[in-house]
Amino acid sequence: MKKRSLFSTIVALSALGVLLTGCGSSSSKSSKSTSADSNVKITAVGSTALQPLVEQAASDYQKANKKVNISVQGGGSGTGLSQVQEGAVTIGNSDIFAEQQAGIKAKKLVDHQVAVVGMTPVVNKGVGIKNLSMAQLKGIFTGKIKNWKEVGGKDQKINVVNRVQGSGTRATFEGAVLEGAKAIKTQEQDSNGTVQKIVASTPGTISYLAFSYVNSKIQAPSINHVAPTDQNVENNKWKIWSYEHMYTKGQPNAAAKKFLNYMDSSKVQDSLVQKLGYISIHDMKVQKNASGAVTTK
Repeated sequence: MKKRSLFSTIVALSALGVLLTGCGSSSSKSSKSTSADSNVKITAVGSTALQPLVEQAASDYQKANKKVNISVQGGGSGTGLSQVQEGAVTIGNSDIFAEQQAGIKAKKLVDHQVAVVGMTPVVNKGVGIKNLSMAQLKGIFTGKIKNWKEVGGKDQKINVVNRVQGSGTRATFEGAVLEGAKAIKTQEQDSNGTVQKIVASTPGTISYLAFSYVNSKIQAPSINHVAPTDQNVENNKWKIWSYEHMYTKGQPNAAAKKFLNYMDSSKVQDSLVQKLGYISIHDMKVQKNASGAVTTK
């Protein structure tokens, strides 16, 4: 009886050990699963004009929010709007209102305006131009003016570089400058960074960029003797500007909302926005609607 009792005890203890080991393994897996689930991913895609600001803000934000992973990509405003509408990304970055983009159902998207960007024509420094009238600028981009000497510059052929269709920068520029006229068919590029390099290195070239991409290697002429400055954008003396939008499909989820609130915080608006060449949404003295009508605040 004693042997049998001892054997039964050993079997029972072994079974208990297996059960406890199994529970411990399950608990460990559950803990890992919970930890993984707590990591949050936000994807923002679209405007290359807005991209530098969102990239730097995302980098700063993630330092204080270790479990948040924010991926920022370009592709243009049209891409950002179409992908957020499809639900493929968390945020669609755009230089234009959703209402201005064909195929976008604006009522299904929520607009979060995070900055203003001024846009300016830029020329190769060798063309000899520091000022253009709006009529001259229109003539260049419609192909009616073909040589820089026609506008007071060197005897040099004008090389126009445009942005691709779907670019918010292009839509903003053409809306302000061409006023419905057809742009000349010419070389097209899909990013501000590429345009910056081409204008700097190619004699006779003109294009347009967000203020944040203008550097000492290229010339940003005044228009009608109005300089491309933040102050002139703020009061609408400089006409080529747009809001920088971060669209979500419906109201943002909790994680995206926190990041968007951070984009509107003083840490970003009063420091990073200005440092990177944008204009704070709160500094504007005027406001613009989707139809392009500008009114005083």
